[in-house]
Amino acid sequence: MPRSLGVEEEFHLVDLQTRRLTARAQEVLRGLSDTYVPELQRCVVEINSNVADSLGGLSADLRDGRRVLVDAAATLGIGVVAAGAVPLAVPAEMQVTDTARYHRMLADYQLLAREQLICGTQVHVGVDGRDEAVAVANRIAPYLPTLLALSASSPFLADGSDTGYSSARTLVWQRWPTTGLVPPVATAAEYDALVADLVATGVITDVGMMYFDVRPANSAPTLELRICDSCPSVDTIVVIAGLFRALVEREATALHAGTPATVVSPTLGRAAIWRAARSGLEGELIDVDVPVSRPAADVVAGLVASLRPQLEDAGDWPLVSTLTRQVLAAGSSAARQRRVLRRRGRLTDVVDQLMEETADRGPESGAHPESGVPESVPAVSERVELQKP
Repeated sequence: MPRSLGVEEEFHLVDLQTRRLTARAQEVLRGLSDTYVPELQRCVVEINSNVADSLGGLSADLRDGRRVLVDAAATLGIGVVAAGAVPLAVPAEMQVTDTARYHRMLADYQLLAREQLICGTQVHVGVDGRDEAVAVANRIAPYLPTLLALSASSPFLADGSDTGYSSARTLVWQRWPTTGLVPPVATAAEYDALVADLVATGVITDVGMMYFDVRPANSAPTLELRICDSCPSVDTIVVIAGLFRALVEREATALHAGTPATVVSPTLGRAAIWRAARSGLEGELIDVDVPVSRPAADVVAGLVASLRPQLEDAGDWPLVSTLTRQVLAAGSSAARQRRVLRRRGRLTDVVDQLMEETADRGPESGAHPESGVPESVPAVSERVELQKP
């Protein structure tokens, strides 16, 4: 039986007239189910997927969730964007969501909270207990930059300036005190002790503020991937989720068999993340197994090929291999956004393209006939664990 899957997606809300971020999440959320939740900033809404066993079921559920959100927002003159960042915003107009937790975060972190105009995709995969989650997190960490590159969708700052990066969200996100590389712990007890130490220092208030690239969930038996930008295309999320599940399966099996893990120094690991944020799919990525820089498409293809046994066991190989080829052919969202801007020099065109892809209407979006993705998925009461900033 394949390990269970779930996804948390964060979405920007934009005014359909100006294409700028708009702090109207509470209006959009009225009347929607508790699957749709607020985030730190009032210009962001999050959707929590059903728990799924198949990538096809996950894909259909994500599309259904987006459709409901897009339709609800449109009645209010609001558009929905799944991307690491959007290029039109006035930060001074943004506000944090009115809860005690978020107001405390604003008071404690100041600039970091005010400039948190970014969105990410989180993927959950089921594990056999928290000790396994912690150990597997360390084992899969070297391969996470490749998943970041697949998701890269934030080339522009809020003022519209081009950062030169494919994932500027990564640069913003890494400023928080508990983000980045997996902490050097081997067991759940060590992880909990680290959390207790950080809470005791006052740097964080609770375990929910452990924002590492991958972390054990707090109240569900899952391992959570947190490194990725929000993705305009659901197909990209399906590829990332399939590869993440395969990585967890491979490394959990190796862990229990006593097979040594690939060890990467923190310096090299950080360099690999920087490289992925800088280049996305259009430049080179660091192949940590060598280590050496190679074209991103080669590194992605190599990771997919190395995980073929696990993908086949889960029944994911046909879909993941097909969608990976399509994702690589389309290039990163960051590159597509830059191409749109070059046509007429209008950032509003970039926002329009992102809204179309998010709503499954863009040229790079939507299920493909060969993917085998069903049109709908039965409702499931169990949902992905909510872990708010």
